[in-house]
Amino acid sequence: MDRLRPDQVIDDKTSLRTYECDGLTGYRVVPALVVLPESTEEVALAVRLCAGQGVPYVARGAGTGLSGGALPVADGIVICLARMRAVLEVDVANQRMTVQPGVTNAEISKVVAQHRLYFAPDPSSQSVCTIGGNIAENSGGAHCLKYGFTTQHVYAMTVVLPDGSVVEVGGGFAEGVGPDLRGVIIGSEGTLAIATAVTVRLLRTPEAVRTLVADFDSADKAGEAVSAIIAAGIVPAAAEMLDALSIQACEAAVGAGFSTDAAAALLVELDGPEADCEDGYTQVQRRCREAGATHVRLADTPHERARVWAGRKAAFAAMGRISPDYFVQDGVVPRTRLGEMLRRMQQMADDAGLRVANVFHAGDGNLHPLVLYSAAAPGEAERGEQLSTAIAELCVEMGGSITGEHGVGTDKACSMPSMFSEEDLRVMLRVRTALDPDGISNPGKIFPTPRLCGEKPGPYRPHALETAGVIERV
Repeated sequence: MDRLRPDQVIDDKTSLRTYECDGLTGYRVVPALVVLPESTEEVALAVRLCAGQGVPYVARGAGTGLSGGALPVADGIVICLARMRAVLEVDVANQRMTVQPGVTNAEISKVVAQHRLYFAPDPSSQSVCTIGGNIAENSGGAHCLKYGFTTQHVYAMTVVLPDGSVVEVGGGFAEGVGPDLRGVIIGSEGTLAIATAVTVRLLRTPEAVRTLVADFDSADKAGEAVSAIIAAGIVPAAAEMLDALSIQACEAAVGAGFSTDAAAALLVELDGPEADCEDGYTQVQRRCREAGATHVRLADTPHERARVWAGRKAAFAAMGRISPDYFVQDGVVPRTRLGEMLRRMQQMADDAGLRVANVFHAGDGNLHPLVLYSAAAPGEAERGEQLSTAIAELCVEMGGSITGEHGVGTDKACSMPSMFSEEDLRVMLRVRTALDPDGISNPGKIFPTPRLCGEKPGPYRPHALETAGVIERV
């Protein structure tokens, strides 16, 4: 194979703008070209051509990422994997499935639902986000508290390296001998390789599930309840928290039944054997009431449970009902410092004259603060971006991380030195350089660069002449 079909190449300027950003819409770059491979061989061909000419490339899936990880390069190409949607093998006996990277997260579970199997990682965008993107960011989702992140659910991958060679990493059911190249590539945000076939681990559908929502008159008390639940030796499948702003937005969008007069809502889900779930529910309810819960509601039917989760997972999209624009962050803090972190964020928001809505994975301290602003208001976008960055770096100061599952991408590259030393970053760069010596695979991501950090572009705003169609951006 030495070329792609004409229908697999996009060079029309208008069509190219479809790929100018991912879910972090504040950063936008129109690529020179987009290619749509349908097989490992075609991905390898595209990469070999780029490597031969020194052309930078960016792999892209569904474009749902929230850190600018799929932001194109102006003089480079986008290798879009959206057409690689085939299920290659289903191995029910061994609870495995092999898929192409464009298969959605939720589709994996649908394919094997009749066998009472499912794929545990469940980002909020799971109905549209793809397994390739999950691998790039090491995504988790609400149930990562009990079941872990993508890296715990991938056995093996076929990947294309930046020189165009095709290799297999991982394999079997257990950790292999030697360096864990599978683990190195998962979470590398497309800077080391492009996964073209993925063998995932499937779990048995639990016998029973209990889902409850506890209301609190303060976020501090909800945080105390989470700590008390974990300290009691209970490991919920999920423990999610929403503050008042998030509750209001979700209710307006979905009508999930959250109490709009609550300062915080704690959504806890337990799964496993029937007896364990019933006992766990009793204990969780007691811990919530001891922490000051004003009301506890059990979602006791599949319909009610789906309704509650629809509300939680609609949170990001629902923010449009209370704010025209927002930045979403993805920091992590120790569970025991959740209350302190929320208080400090509120003070920072007050100082900036902005609002911050919080909806997050409370069980493992993975925060998703949404900094609300209006791009039409002079100075608000800049203040919002500064506050968003300050929140991420405060997480590090409190013993946490600048990212839990959204990745570093473009958004937080300049914050990497707040978490890692110069020596740490040099070691990471050595690994990247070993696989991509020319730096053509997703350049400008993860690592701070003088251009990015000295001339940070800030939120994208179209010029009035661009909006009117008089000029165009390239």
